[in-house]
Formats: sequence, C-alpha cells, structure tokens
Amino acid sequence: MAVSASFREFVLEQLGAVSPVSARSMFGGVGISSQGLFFALMDDDRLYFKVDDGNRGDYEAKGMGAFHPYGDERAMGYFEVPEDVLEDAEELAHWMAGALRVAASKPRKKKAR
Repeated sequence: MAVSASFREFVLEQLGAVSPVSARSMFGGVGISSQGLFFALMDDDRLYFKVDDGNRGDYEAKGMGAFHPYGDERAMGYFEVPEDVLEDAEELAHWMAGALRVAASKPRKKKAR
C-alpha cells in the first residue's frame, strides 16, 4: 500500500529529531536508514522497526503486530511502532536505538561490482 506524503513527512520529522535519517521509496512503501543502517520501513501509513528476540517483547506488550507484506504468515522481522511511541521523543529514541542495534547485528550484504 501507499504511504501518504503527510505521514511520511511526520515520521521523518519525528525520527530525524532523534538521529539523522534518510528515506527512499521502495515497493510502494518507504525504507528508512540511519547511521548507514536500514532499520525501519513505512507501509500503508504505518511505521515498522526491525526486531529480534531482544526487543520483540516491547512490541508484543503493546499489542503491536508484525509486518506481513504478503498478507500471509510470512513476516519480515519488523513490527509496527505504537503511535504513542512515535509521538514521544524520549520513548522513540529508546525504540529507535533497539531497531538500530538489531540492524547493526545483521551481516551486511556486499554490493555487486
């Protein structure tokens, strides 16, 4: 699904207040990077952060679900960020740090020459 211009602008402003971010359109959504790490995405006017066993419980405790781009059981390791977290700079910084930690722990793919 698409991401509205107003949602994209709001999310990037909120995230940018924590750490510089860059965004690029991809597959109808938006990919977000910071510190050279791809850690988040937007789709259907929802923000998702990268998760692993270390931070997944925070999302589940708030009742947030996984990103399922194909509408079936396959998830991609991203969970929806709660709206109240997105609107609280201090809380957002904590959640964003967790997503960046997960992104940093994943081996990077080498670019083809």
